[in-house]
Amino acid sequence: MHVYSDPASERHVNYLAGVESPRRFPAALAGAEEAERAGARVEWRSCEPADEGALARVHAPAYLEYLRELSAAGGGNLSLDTAMDADSWETASLASGAALGAVESALSGEPAFAIVRPPGHHAGAATGMGFCLLNHVAVAAEHARARGVERVTILDWDVHHGNGTQDLFYDDPHVLYLSAHQSPFYPGTGGIGEVGEREGRGFTVNVPLPAGSGEEAYAAAFTEVFLPVLREFGPALILISAGYDAHASDPLGGMALESAAFGRFAASLAALAREIGAASPALVLEGGYSLGALTAGVAATILGMGKPREAAWEYTGGPRPVAAARKSLASFWESLG
Repeated sequence: MHVYSDPASERHVNYLAGVESPRRFPAALAGAEEAERAGARVEWRSCEPADEGALARVHAPAYLEYLRELSAAGGGNLSLDTAMDADSWETASLASGAALGAVESALSGEPAFAIVRPPGHHAGAATGMGFCLLNHVAVAAEHARARGVERVTILDWDVHHGNGTQDLFYDDPHVLYLSAHQSPFYPGTGGIGEVGEREGRGFTVNVPLPAGSGEEAYAAAFTEVFLPVLREFGPALILISAGYDAHASDPLGGMALESAAFGRFAASLAALAREIGAASPALVLEGGYSLGALTAGVAATILGMGKPREAAWEYTGGPRPVAAARKSLASFWESLG
């Protein structure tokens, strides 16, 4: 696996959100190092800032200029929970650049992980919120399309719904967005009725799960919704918004996942990509605010990605929220009927 990162990820400080601290970056890197010690093949890669063209495929030019100027002036607030400092523009643009590098590796046949901060999946075309400035996974998706990839999937397992990513592709039939997230919870989006609009109807797939959900519920979301839809859609590239705040010890989330679950998520997606002839998956770090859980979750993910197999999930029937999501989406996907 190629791991993309830059030391600048430790310099951004969001003084409105202490949990999204610079310490998250070395904690996540420690997970990759732990996986390497456990036998995973890890190749460390540097990255360059995403260029204006790549960012402007996702974000409004005026918004990009505003971020640049605000950071150059020493920083300021974007929302009630999201602030910038003098290093934030460099950090965020390098994070998007790492996501671009991960796409290039994936398309060349090597799974990749952009270990970066701040996270990105709440950022919209011209908005920063939820600790997010630029939407790195969306920048990666649009870069892949510019490279000629016709169908891209973004799967988001962060505990929070990726409202920014959903909004950016809500009417687009070429980017399938899948999300399993805690609900009701911040940011208040991601209901089963949010399925896309116009040509994009059916290409937004939300599985909202109640607080306290553990691996059984996520396993049902994967095997009863995500994997069947992925097979039917047939993406050429799978991008993963890899958040670790659904871990049982996370201070913000309220879910019950253990670290090993993230390895099984990764293994199932690696196996699926191989099955359908897609490129190797590429991951972009999102949330995760327990430092120990972040380290362990990243390690489990990298180890799982290196051993693609069908996850050995055993249960009969899906939890009610998953069954409701299947019913809501059945008119769009034959595999859910």
